[in-house]
Amino acid sequence: MKFDLTPLLRPHIVDLLPYTSARDEYTGKEGIFLDANENPYGSVTDQDFNRYPDPYQLDLKAEIAKIKQVKPSQIFLGNGSDEAIDLLFRAFCNPGQDNVIILPPTYGMYEVSAGINDVETRRVPLTEDFQLQTDKILDAVDQHTKIIFVCSPNNPSGNKVNREDILRLIQEFHGLVVVDEAYIDFSDEPSFTNLLPEYGNLLVMQTFSKAWGLASLRLGMAFASKAMIKILNRIKPPYNISGLTQETVLAAIKNVDKVNAMIADMLQERDFLKEEMAKLDFVEKIHPSHANFLLVKMPNANHVYDDLIEEQIIVRNRSKVQLCEDCLRISVGTRAENVAFIDALKKIYAESFNL
Repeated sequence: MKFDLTPLLRPHIVDLLPYTSARDEYTGKEGIFLDANENPYGSVTDQDFNRYPDPYQLDLKAEIAKIKQVKPSQIFLGNGSDEAIDLLFRAFCNPGQDNVIILPPTYGMYEVSAGINDVETRRVPLTEDFQLQTDKILDAVDQHTKIIFVCSPNNPSGNKVNREDILRLIQEFHGLVVVDEAYIDFSDEPSFTNLLPEYGNLLVMQTFSKAWGLASLRLGMAFASKAMIKILNRIKPPYNISGLTQETVLAAIKNVDKVNAMIADMLQERDFLKEEMAKLDFVEKIHPSHANFLLVKMPNANHVYDDLIEEQIIVRNRSKVQLCEDCLRISVGTRAENVAFIDALKKIYAESFNL
């Protein structure tokens, strides 16, 4: 579907001339490089990191495109998904004037990035079963609403959001709809990337941090129309992804079989964790999960969290998050880690709460 992004952009971004790096002017890989003020003698490490990396990560995008079934021109790579989130604010939201809509409980960086960029955040809570209140979301939209952020599978609740509700937002909202699919690899839901050709106001985020086990490398993916990717490339730092990260992920991305095996293991352990927790009388609710974690409600969650730390088991306390009162978010671990967690939980309740 043809969608003109220009009216949504901040006016000064429309004609902004991006920084031109040495690697923009000459994209070849062979030759005597005297153009970028690099150290010609190599690096102080055993490996040579003296040359600037490809600013647009073309080789890596070509491989990602094959796996994700998109075009390389539809891919933006950032320093985690957080960079893409921040760039969207910079490109489309006028500080002190525009607003975005978030759907709590949800990923906290949407609101943090809005605050950093002086953009109003409008909050439309999810239902008690963590689904969209679509009518209320659309009612919250005004002429200054630029972005709606939808996280599916949702963090911290773990559930997938009804696809038809998200599709309605994309179709009826005349701004950007960002679908954050950081946990899509653990879900049976198809990615919204297959709808990119139809909707120019859709941007889908994914990551290498979860299923791929590359969190330390900080590589996030955004998929959108070619026009939107051009905008993000125009305003990003020139070398936002290190050469080491590009090389490492380029090698790792060939291990699809290993990734699939790890996903299968995590799904099996998620089921194990859910089954074992369901046996505990004091567990009040285990929310449905399409992610690599479980959101679990239990009495005295704040105290349990502190007691687990004493046992050197660290989970995430979500008790202060809207709709997550008395809930802990437990990431799926290995079998040994999951058993240790269950044993510690039983011990804490037996000793501290006489349950």
